[in-house]
Amino acid sequence: MELVSQHVKGIMEECKTRAKDQGLKFDDETLEYIVTNKDMIELSPKVMIPTLYDYWVHDVQTISGKGVYELYPNNPYETVINTRPAISFYNDNNPDWLNVMIFYHVLGHIDFFQNNLFFKNTWEFDLTGKALSDKRVIARYRTEKGRWVDYVIEFTRSIDNLVNYYREINDAIIFPGKKKFTKTDCYFDLFLQREKKISINNYLKEIKRYNECEKEHGDIFEAVFFEAVLTKYPEFTEFYKLTKMKEKEKEHLDVIEYIIKNSPFLKEDENKWMKSVMEIVRQTSNYFQPQIRTKIMNEGWASFWHETLFMKDERIKGHEVDFAKVNASVTSMPKLGLNPYALGLRLFSHILNMEDRGCFDLEYFMLHNEHEKKHFNKSKNTGLDYIFKIRENLCDFTFINRYIDQEFVNEHDLFVSGQRINKKRMTREYYIKSRNSDAYKQMIIDTLYHPPIIYVDKEKSKQGILYLIHKFEEKPLKSDFIENTMTGIEFLWGGSVKLETHEVVNKKTTKESYVNFWDPNYQKPDAIEKEKFTWKKILYVIENRKLHKREI
Repeated sequence: MELVSQHVKGIMEECKTRAKDQGLKFDDETLEYIVTNKDMIELSPKVMIPTLYDYWVHDVQTISGKGVYELYPNNPYETVINTRPAISFYNDNNPDWLNVMIFYHVLGHIDFFQNNLFFKNTWEFDLTGKALSDKRVIARYRTEKGRWVDYVIEFTRSIDNLVNYYREINDAIIFPGKKKFTKTDCYFDLFLQREKKISINNYLKEIKRYNECEKEHGDIFEAVFFEAVLTKYPEFTEFYKLTKMKEKEKEHLDVIEYIIKNSPFLKEDENKWMKSVMEIVRQTSNYFQPQIRTKIMNEGWASFWHETLFMKDERIKGHEVDFAKVNASVTSMPKLGLNPYALGLRLFSHILNMEDRGCFDLEYFMLHNEHEKKHFNKSKNTGLDYIFKIRENLCDFTFINRYIDQEFVNEHDLFVSGQRINKKRMTREYYIKSRNSDAYKQMIIDTLYHPPIIYVDKEKSKQGILYLIHKFEEKPLKSDFIENTMTGIEFLWGGSVKLETHEVVNKKTTKESYVNFWDPNYQKPDAIEKEKFTWKKILYVIENRKLHKREI
């Protein structure tokens, strides 16, 4: 693995200039490396982070990847990772024209990483440096604790999809630089206003006194300020103590956090080291969560820009056919299955066109005539600004749920497929189940990453028992994984673990038609098949590595 040549770096810098001229935003500094296929295979299990901690599963995946490559050799075009600076890897035999196309694609990814709000929790630090520090910590523990380190990693990784990502990103977006609940917050926000209910005039006088103390006493101003407060309100000390306890009780800790803070087993001196390993796994998982939740948008955005920018670049001359072949292999829309590059690219293009024509306005929405809809055009030409806002604010679910409509499905001849047995030929065949946009949208949503919501019930977690509740969303847990996962949680908790969930008793298929609420007499022609389930509540209990199950 080595840095690209100065000639190739010059191509990248030219691509950066042109990309920024079109409105893309990203840091000036980037690193580009040339890698072989062997390097790609070895880095892939570590999500292309060379400094990520070592783990035996990575070795297994590497061996598996080498076996697959021997049977099906291929040359991946590029890989880019969300670090500071952004790092990208390229195959060692790409011609210059192909590098131009690939660089535009990579710059689309970098723009997405550095501007989409779902990545905000990754903007403040460089993962490669932090990962190296974490790797050294784990290596040191391995020399001291041996195989127990891998047990802790494995048990924590079995629940690293329960890291409460949305709470983390909510705090990063709404409360940037959020600090802990302080004595000052308690005094001004709660004690004076709610407890003492002082007048506005007196409240403003206290704020003025606080600011004067800061100017006059520097670093020790808070101590000076609260010395006077306690003289006047000695009861504030107890009020702050009780309020802080209540605030702590309100914390919504994910399962890993709760175990780290409350496990009796981990509180023992000889086991405290495990907390560091668990926190490393948790933070690493949180870093990669936004990439899982924006796969279609991210790849679609990068594909949109490599196509848009390269088609305008004079360096395409003489390679139009080559570009068409490579681009088609990446962005072709399959009849069966899902290609995130293709779907994301076409949906961004569709949104751009719809906004340019003014089709997201109420006037268009109220039309029922297909001919009028097809020829509707207010010539707003605001589509580019619109898709930049989408790139900044949405994730895959909101992107798909909001913008896949019947016009999009019709434009690209999309459909939901089904399988059936041909009794004459005794073969399995595919058929078009529905061309309804709601059915197609639901099919795509069902493919999106959606880990179960499992939280700790603090009221029931008593007498050494950890009580977990799986929030009922009409989706069962994968029963094959329950025993092994609960065994790991029992080890980390150091006691009995209970899990409350739901399982299917009965299943039947029905057909439903959707009504247009603007015209209650109108029904869409395609009825959508829906599966309805009968559920029962189940309690899993594991104790001394033995799993029991019963209805509740």
